[in-house]
Amino acid sequence: MIPPRPTDASAVSPTAALERRRAPRIAPLAPEIYGSHQIVPPESSLEELKSRPRKPGLASFFYLDHHFQYNAVKVLPGEYFVANENLVIMTVLGSCIAACIWDSRMRVGGMNHFMLPDGDSMDVSGRYGSYAMELLINEMLKLGARRETMQAKIFGGAQVMHGFTTMNVGERNTAFVVNYLQTERIPVVSEDVLDIYPRKVCFFPVTGKAMVKRLAHAHPEALVAQEKRGNARTVVQETSGGSVDLF
Repeated sequence: MIPPRPTDASAVSPTAALERRRAPRIAPLAPEIYGSHQIVPPESSLEELKSRPRKPGLASFFYLDHHFQYNAVKVLPGEYFVANENLVIMTVLGSCIAACIWDSRMRVGGMNHFMLPDGDSMDVSGRYGSYAMELLINEMLKLGARRETMQAKIFGGAQVMHGFTTMNVGERNTAFVVNYLQTERIPVVSEDVLDIYPRKVCFFPVTGKAMVKRLAHAHPEALVAQEKRGNARTVVQETSGGSVDLF
């Protein structure tokens, strides 16, 4: 059970608040999503997914995930994806954050992947959380989702490089997304953030189910470099194995 928030915000330091988030909280799915009254979600072929027009920032690397036997889309740094159909959205994170937002009533979900809380006011890019969160929510609203029935699951924010102690990017990203969702009154029902481990995240937008795998902390320098270049496929290859699944 999540403890009640203190009434006096000054009673808990930001560092202490972030420390509480080092342990993952994985909430169960709402049972009503399995009811027979729910809308049957569409399912597109891999060819149909690949042929769709690509908007700026929209993830477009589609493939068949052999583990889940689902069509999948890979979200690279600075990208997002929103869907109301049966597929899996995945990404790989170091200090970056992925917010997975789901509307339980409309069965619409989406994921983003941002690298920093904010940037230059002239640089409108999904690399920055301030824009990435607005983009994700607005795209969900276009598919019929409503803010009052949205819930969030957040992942990432790891300190994958030991030298990042005075200005930890992962902590800044985590604090940003937590504060943003509080301001928007979107509850965080599950999270696996901070710590030192890279993560692979898989999200099912129809059911709202999220799965996270903590990857081996073997090549942090390579992970940081790949995040900056936005090449998630190489990140998966270089951080595979030695992991723990959390459900």
